[in-house]
Amino acid sequence: MNGGRVLVVDDTPFNRRLLIRLLADIGHSTVEAADGREALTMLRDDRAEPVDVVLLDIVMPVMDGYETLATLKADDALRDLPVIVISGVDELDSVVRCIQMGAADYLPKTVAPEILRARIEASMSQKRFRDLERATVDEQRRLLATIDRQRSELSRFLSPQVAALVSSEDGEAMLAGHRREITTMFCDLRNFTSFSETAEPEEVLGFLRAYHAAMGQLIVEHEGTLEHFAGDGFMTFFNDPVLQPDHAARAVGLAVAMRERFAEIASDWRKRGHVLEIGIGIATGYATLGRIGFEGRYDYGAIGQAIILAARLSSEAGPAEILIAPRTYAAAEDAITAAAAGERQLKGFSRPVEVYAVSGMAIAEVGT
Repeated sequence: MNGGRVLVVDDTPFNRRLLIRLLADIGHSTVEAADGREALTMLRDDRAEPVDVVLLDIVMPVMDGYETLATLKADDALRDLPVIVISGVDELDSVVRCIQMGAADYLPKTVAPEILRARIEASMSQKRFRDLERATVDEQRRLLATIDRQRSELSRFLSPQVAALVSSEDGEAMLAGHRREITTMFCDLRNFTSFSETAEPEEVLGFLRAYHAAMGQLIVEHEGTLEHFAGDGFMTFFNDPVLQPDHAARAVGLAVAMRERFAEIASDWRKRGHVLEIGIGIATGYATLGRIGFEGRYDYGAIGQAIILAARLSSEAGPAEILIAPRTYAAAEDAITAAAAGERQLKGFSRPVEVYAVSGMAIAEVGT
């Protein structure tokens, strides 16, 4: 084992010189202190070279060995530093007391060089093991802190559920692709094109910021997964990546909350001469979900007939109207208030689709 750095603490210069010479003969460098207080000052000096082992006398002025040992073991930064008591006090009570206080060993001042070498090397080995163990724990803590920070940053750009999925152990399997029943909700604005043409660009941007902030907050509150938003449109789905037995009712609950919140936003803009409305479509069905995109730019998306149906229902919906597909109505019937709105011939569907118009929620909260 390579030599270490040993602090010799003894009030007698002759004893210190004797130990220093002995330590040099067995390959260790040394530093010395005349009492416990001086030793503690040296050990707490951040500019000083670290010490591997302390050889500590018991009987000293200013601060004796017992007090010094107790202070070392009470200091979080120094408690793991091995202390070997080298004392002329050979009483059993003193030996027991020092060992109980945390001393690594208790040796007489007439100790043989071979025994001193063995005790110091054993103490240094234990210290290096503890240093490695502490470094491993600290590294794990730093890693966890980094993951939490990255997850927090990801949640600014992704839905919270997707951000958690990306940074989880099981996330890769989910991202690779899987099939699941989901409920999808599309939300689009009415009259947004004319609004964009007549309003100042700063007004349009200000409206979109307020609109996105309000709708985004509701999506998070209802625990929906935001697939994307583009300009005036949102696509949100439920029951993935987090399972939600009441996903259909949750989607309708979000749509109702969006309609009510948007009415407040639209009222302010109506006073400025801009008439804006919202239309929402919801459908339930199986979809394939996972990572889509290309290297450097991936999204978490869903592909399936239910997504297409929800988009078509959103386009079909009138101002402030929420249209849902039959499967969604069947799944959420007990939680919502809705009425049949006839059959609609939707683009891309060979047969007319029966739809329901939602007027509100039958219960106060969904999923609580």
